[in-house]
Amino acid sequence: MSLSMHQVSVPVFVRGLKVLSDLLGKAEAYVEQHGSVPDAMISARLADDMLPLSAQVQRASDTSKLSVERLSGVAAPKIEDNETSFAQLQQRITDTITYLNSVAESDFAGSEARAIKLNFGAFQPEFKGDDYLLTFALPNFFFHIATAHDILRNQGVPVGKRDYLGPFA
Repeated sequence: MSLSMHQVSVPVFVRGLKVLSDLLGKAEAYVEQHGSVPDAMISARLADDMLPLSAQVQRASDTSKLSVERLSGVAAPKIEDNETSFAQLQQRITDTITYLNSVAESDFAGSEARAIKLNFGAFQPEFKGDDYLLTFALPNFFFHIATAHDILRNQGVPVGKRDYLGPFA
């Protein structure tokens, strides 16, 4: 049995976003339990030249929805990067998952061979769809999930590898 482009994208992105949502839930509970300021956690970063927690959530959302849009041709919703609370970050994740789940497997037909060209200023790589998903989109997505996890760990939130991996049936 071969894997489809839908199978190695949508369910993987949805699972990762659900893990991210759970991580944010643990962060919010930690903030409440310790009487901390939510803004401090949401704006926390690992290093001065890295993006804060809120931006890690935004990038994970953007990477997943724009990857599916590029592969399927189904327009992704535009979401402003203006979240300042745990509730807003959770809503962004919910909205992203809703979009991902709305894209049918049939929309991915031929996407493994689709030409994908990115335009990030001087960085303009070109890919076939399968290479894009496996060598750029998924690693980029998981970078932001892992970085969000690491920010929370660094801030004292009791999360570990099992939290990063998420639940299994």
